[in-house]
This record gives sequence, C-alpha cells and structure tokens, in this order.
Amino acid sequence: MVKECMEALADTLFEGKEGQQLKQKVRQIPLSSTTTTRRAELLSEDVQSQLDSAIQSAPCIALAADESTDVSDNAQLLVYVRFYNEETKTFVEDILGVTALKTHTRGEDIYLAIKEMLTQRRIDVKNVVSITTDGAPSMMGREKGAVSRLKEDNPELLSYHCIIHLSVLCSTLSEHHAEVMNTITKLVNFLRASSAHQHRLLREFLAEVDAPANDLLLHSNVRWLSKGKVLARFWKIRNEIKDFLAQQKSHKAQVFLQFLEEESNMDTLAFLVDITGHLNDLNLKLQGKDNSVCDLVAAVQSFQRKLDILKMDLEQDCTHFPSMKEIQDSNITAHSDFIQKLIENFKAHFDGFSLGDQLMLFVRSPFLVKNVISFSKEAVHMYKWANAQALQMELLDLQADVVLREQCESSDPVTFWLQTVPKAKFPVLHKVDVYTLTMFGSTYCCESAFSTLNIIKNKYRSQLTNDRVHACLRIALTPFLPRFKRLAASANANFSH
Repeated sequence: MVKECMEALADTLFEGKEGQQLKQKVRQIPLSSTTTTRRAELLSEDVQSQLDSAIQSAPCIALAADESTDVSDNAQLLVYVRFYNEETKTFVEDILGVTALKTHTRGEDIYLAIKEMLTQRRIDVKNVVSITTDGAPSMMGREKGAVSRLKEDNPELLSYHCIIHLSVLCSTLSEHHAEVMNTITKLVNFLRASSAHQHRLLREFLAEVDAPANDLLLHSNVRWLSKGKVLARFWKIRNEIKDFLAQQKSHKAQVFLQFLEEESNMDTLAFLVDITGHLNDLNLKLQGKDNSVCDLVAAVQSFQRKLDILKMDLEQDCTHFPSMKEIQDSNITAHSDFIQKLIENFKAHFDGFSLGDQLMLFVRSPFLVKNVISFSKEAVHMYKWANAQALQMELLDLQADVVLREQCESSDPVTFWLQTVPKAKFPVLHKVDVYTLTMFGSTYCCESAFSTLNIIKNKYRSQLTNDRVHACLRIALTPFLPRFKRLAASANANFSH
C-alpha cells in the first residue's frame, strides 16, 4: 500500500521521463521478508479453505499416504486427497497434509497422524473410500499397521499397494543378472565418484574420441528409472570405456577391463539394457497425476501380454531386443527364464487385484460389458451399499441408448461419466463410477511432493520451519494456484523469503 502511495505521489509531483524513472525505482523496492511470508501463508490458508469446502461436498474421497525421511533426517508423513468436485465436474488431487513424525514411524504413529489430519479438516473417516500406500509394514501390517487401524474405524475402507511400487518389486533381478548389474554400478562409481581427477580424464577422453555420450550416469536405487538409464548410457559408450580402462594402470581398472572383455558378461549386459528399457516404458506410463486406478491396471495388464511376446521374440528374432542383436552368442535360456519369472511375478501380484475385470471394463467402456450379472456381483463385492438389481437394470438401459454409445466412443471415461451420462437417470451407475475413479492407483503424487519438499528444505534449510515448508509446498503444488497468480505477482515476492 505504501508503494502504491509513493507511485501516486511521483505522478503528482513529477512529469514526463523523470516521473517514470522514479516510479520504476519505487516498483523495484523489495518487500520485507515478513510481508512476503505473511502473503504466502495467507494464500495457503485461502487455498486450504477452498479445498476444505470442496471436500465437504464430495460424495467420497480417496487418500494416498507415504512416509519418507528428508534431507534433514526428519521423518515426514505426506497425505494426498482425491475427490470429485461437484461444482467443476472434475476430479481434484491435492495435498491434505504433511506432518513430522518426531520419534517413531510405527503404524500407530502414522494412524494417529492421519486421524489428526482428517479431524482438523472435519473429514469423516467413513467418507474415505480407499487408501493407497507404498506397502511398508508400518502401513499395511495386519494387526498394527496404519491401514488396519483405519479399517477398524471404517470396515468398508479399501486399501491398495501402490501399483508403481508393485511393478518395481516384480522386476527384481535374478542372482546372475544382479551380479552383472552390481559390477556395472561399481565400475561407474569407480570412474565417476572415486576420483575427481579420473572423472575429468574420462570426460576429456570421451570428448576426444567423439563418443555418443560425454559422461556416465550414476545409479540411485530410490529412482525408479535409474537402473535402465545407467545401463543404456553405459552400453552406448562401452567400447570407449574399454579403451579408457586399458590406458589406466591401476589393478582395479584391469579387473573391470577383464569383466568387460568376458563375452557372457556383455551378453547379460545387453539383455539387461533391453529388458530394463521395456520396464522403464511401463514405469513411465504408470507415472503422472490424474491417472485413475483403472488406467494403471490396464497399463499393467497390457505389459503382461507384452511379456509373452517378448519371451517368444527372444527365442526367435530378437526384434524387441536391439542390444541383444549385437551379441553373436547369447545365453537365451537364462534370459528366457528371467522373463518367465517376470511373467510369474506380475501374475502373482496383479491377477488377484481386488478391482474386478468387469468393473474396470464398465468404467472404461460400459457398452462392452456383456456379462451384466458378473459386473453387478463385482460392484456389490466392492461397494456394500450397491444394489445388484438396480445396477443390472440401469446398465441395460444405458447400453440401449444409441446416443450415449456414440458419445462414449468419442470421449474419455471421465468426461463421458461426469459430463455426458445423466446422473438422475443412472444414479447407481454414476455413483459406482465416481467411487471407482476417485481411487488412487499409486503414490506418485506423494513421491513427487517429497522431491519438491527436499528441494525446498535443502535450499532454505536454516530459514524454514515445517509450517512454512507446508505453506510453500501447498503454493507450489496446488491446482488452485492460477487464481492467485496476479496477487502473487503484485507481492513482488522473493521466493527465498
């Protein structure tokens, strides 16, 4: 307000270029840190009040919860909420809360933290349709896990293991493949991390020989795509790496060189490059916001069928294994056994997924549901409030509507159900669909928020309390942010404050 008065004063006392220069200097005066902080907190409170109002009017909500230790060694619990906004007719994902677990990270501690968040936001736990976690024992334990405790409060609560985490668990390497992967990781660490001087020599060497890449990538277990990217980069410059190691005089370099000259090791490496590439493609499809649980399960089911093709192709032409084609003598049997193990792992983890096939087909394309009775049984099994007879009659009426059939073919499931299908005419079908699309299929939103949280806390570790981190995180992640762009711009705020 004072700055605006000073600008008005400049307009009154000065004219022309001199007045414009003075106004420009006034605009450049930064606001105090307390003013900027207060404005950020006010924005956060306003966004939270809008979010609370939308949640109160939602027919149901779903939660995604994850616990992680940040860069300051503080255990943080982060919970996301997803719900159907009746006003905008869209699904909304937003952060429900982030809280520090100051001592223990047991199931009881997580349960109490989630309950406190729900109580503060005036959310009835019986309005929560599902919760998705990373599958940790503290979350999913049968007796003392947080989810089990929540089910005592809401017996109809559905719980899911994050589909992305499940797919990573299914991709565990066999002993021989893991040994080669570990050796490549050690080799990369030796060249990149053991000596800054050696790392500079490597980059200079790769530049001199005009290699396809100018450096290696370091592997990180906590990054889902890291393994495949590290192997792909190494495979590109494997010959240059051999030449570089041959110039080194250390015993360790010679041991790594012998490993790379072994044909069986290179055969396994080529297979790992190709198969991790396929696994990374699946992982990328599972990532992203606003993906329904049906979308994620469909992507996994598609990959399961692809594994059968990959196994047949490996035993024939290796069309889908370009790196394997560069190897003359391949141990097809060992690699085929690994793919078979992948098939079995995915079958064991996903074939028993509680979301029925007919129910998923109904959400994605209701006109393709042929077994109406089977669909109604799956829906009633999932949602105890559903009426089988009403579901059957409404579905048959829906399938008989030619206009809706044409609109279904030209729109995505969310748009079709929320904006095209009349709720008054198909109330039970509409409710089943909303409940199903509300569910989280993964904890990707939590993982992304933790990354943002670590960036903020790492950069401004000494300046930010947990409350201020929460405010900054909400401003950074909330979908309501566009409403406040003009207000934030007028604050002339420095984000570090």
